[in-house]
Amino acid sequence: QLQLVESGGGLVQPGGSLRLSCVGSGFSLEDYVIAWFRQAPGKERQGVSCISTSEGFTNNANFVAGRFTISGDNAKNTVYLQMNSLQPTDTAVYYCAATNDYRLGCSISWEYEYWGQGTQVTVSS
Repeated sequence: QLQLVESGGGLVQPGGSLRLSCVGSGFSLEDYVIAWFRQAPGKERQGVSCISTSEGFTNNANFVAGRFTISGDNAKNTVYLQMNSLQPTDTAVYYCAATNDYRLGCSISWEYEYWGQGTQVTVSS
């Protein structure tokens, strides 16, 4: 009943941009902390960014370095990940995840219990 569905992935050239979407159903994303993770083949899952829309709080991995921005649209029950200046090292399957952890703020180091199916991002010439 609680679902997360990612979309917006695709093939882009280095330096290009993509906006990923994570649409929630069966629950309000305002009541959860939402995070984006990514995983490249043969590598460990890596936290990217998180948001607590009810608090207006976001947190990011160090490698983001201002290139990625997480945001939410409560009316659409959707969280976005705007990715700019993409590089081949950003190639991965990107997942959104949710937790109803009661702590304030958010952290990509937290455990997330609900996961989407992922969307492929490929950065290549």
